[in-house]
Amino acid sequence: MDGDLIQLVNKLQDTFANLGGELDMPQLAVVGSQSAGKSSVLETIVGRDFLPRGQGIVTRRPLVLQLIHTPAAPDAPVTEYGQFLHIDKRFTDFADIRREIEAETFRVAGQNKGVSKLPINLRIYSPNVLNLTLVDLPGLTKIPVGDQPSDIERQIRNLIMDYISKPNCVILSVSPANVDLANSDSLKLARSVDPQGRRTIGVLTKLDLMDAGTNALDILTGRVYPLKLGFIGVVNRSQQDINTERSMSDARANETKFFHEHPAYRNIAHKQGTAYLAKTLNQVLINHIREKLPDMKARLNTLMGQTQQELSAFGDAALFGDDHQARITIIFLGLC
Repeated sequence: MDGDLIQLVNKLQDTFANLGGELDMPQLAVVGSQSAGKSSVLETIVGRDFLPRGQGIVTRRPLVLQLIHTPAAPDAPVTEYGQFLHIDKRFTDFADIRREIEAETFRVAGQNKGVSKLPINLRIYSPNVLNLTLVDLPGLTKIPVGDQPSDIERQIRNLIMDYISKPNCVILSVSPANVDLANSDSLKLARSVDPQGRRTIGVLTKLDLMDAGTNALDILTGRVYPLKLGFIGVVNRSQQDINTERSMSDARANETKFFHEHPAYRNIAHKQGTAYLAKTLNQVLINHIREKLPDMKARLNTLMGQTQQELSAFGDAALFGDDHQARITIIFLGLC
């Protein structure tokens, strides 16, 4: 039942994306500076390399990432693949997924390093993921580099605010542990729309890169920057690990070893790391959807009434296409 709630929201997201409409639904938005390790966190959750990498802004459109758990068949090879909403094709090579994200970004956002609010929708099916939906947003930046627009900081900030200012959005704020938390742009933005910290989850990266003799225990235990949903620490692959194509399984084993052997973190190791983060996000999203379900039903009820009136006046195909009413009705009935 819990997994069905996430799948239901996924269907609503896809349907409204296809129709060009919007519905404020429960979601998790990932926010962080360009150097915070945001992409590495997402790739480690998925267990595959699939996101564009490079200098400057590589995420220039929101990426709605839907992770679908597919049970592995006994004695059968593991099958993992991705599917985009904009193209009818199954991608089994995750390098091709990266190239498709880049191509689709260039197609809509252009070559000038500007950003677009039009999202890319991607589903990844794997036995190694939990059911989860995340919206990866462009990394925060302050200074235009190269051919970036002069107002790139404003563009990105406005795009992020469009998402996180909505009460139905849970904010995943990614910050590097080797930089003073008071300078975290993602936490500053989160606090501006969630001053009580009720719908913000903090993720601390680069714990292994902190100065000798220092640690982030007070942050991870909520004594420095209290958040209702707490902070979770992760250890991503280094750039050298990425360059040498170190496996995700090795990286996760190294992360587990780090937390269990570090004198400051060994007592909280069971509540740290990427695996624990994924489980926490799965449960947070389920609880958030369940909490917002009555409001979703009310808004869909209103939408159904308005749509039926419009269709009666103008005909089924006049506004949204032949399958609009059927698709909304099916999903609506499933919700109610």
